Amino acid sequence: MRQVTLRVRHHDEPESDVSAAFPRVTLQSVSSMTGGGDRRKRIIELSGEPERVEAFLAEFREADSIVAAEPLSPLSRGRVYVVFVYDVTKWDSISESLSELGVHYKMGTTINAGWERWTVYLDEPDELSEIVGHIRAAGNDVELVSNVEMSELSSPHQLHADQMLGELTTRQRDALAAAIAVGYYEHDGDGVIADIADALGVAETTAWEHLSRAEGKLMGHVGDYLNR
Repeated sequence: MRQVTLRVRHHDEPESDVSAAFPRVTLQSVSSMTGGGDRRKRIIELSGEPERVEAFLAEFREADSIVAAEPLSPLSRGRVYVVFVYDVTKWDSISESLSELGVHYKMGTTINAGWERWTVYLDEPDELSEIVGHIRAAGNDVELVSNVEMSELSSPHQLHADQMLGELTTRQRDALAAAIAVGYYEHDGDGVIADIADALGVAETTAWEHLSRAEGKLMGHVGDYLNR
């Protein structure tokens, strides 16, 4: 069995399209859909600068498929949980497409800058081309991020590490990699935020923001592990 991670630009769907308009806001699935009939409910997490999160939510509400979307925590925070109700007759779901194909996949996705990140588990190599073809046939773009044989993963901890890193946006992963490269985390290292910013070609505040969010997500997982 292989673990395959894909990036999908899901066109004409509010989660991806609004994300493309607000690339500095990250959307993370929190719950699977519930409800019946034409109305379904989900919970998502939005993270980013408060004013951008608020603008993201305002535009998200305007989508034809969205019946209602309300924050469950104050918008003044950098991380907000949102419960929304949508009309399934106007909604196209990558998860439903994967289910229709009989594909095992990791529940939930992270969306940043319009790109959804999905991890699937395949028994046969030719399944990948079928999945990619099916998603592209619906007018979407697909990029392969990784394709690893499960037996090559040295331990469950490596699998968990892959999943943790999969939740980081491209900018967050780049910031983390740059921080390691300049010695930012070394005990006697002299790497500073300015070095990370230079490596990324961005302002220091932007570098700090991406690195801080990457660290927050990773430490959240570490906290969960320590509290088991």
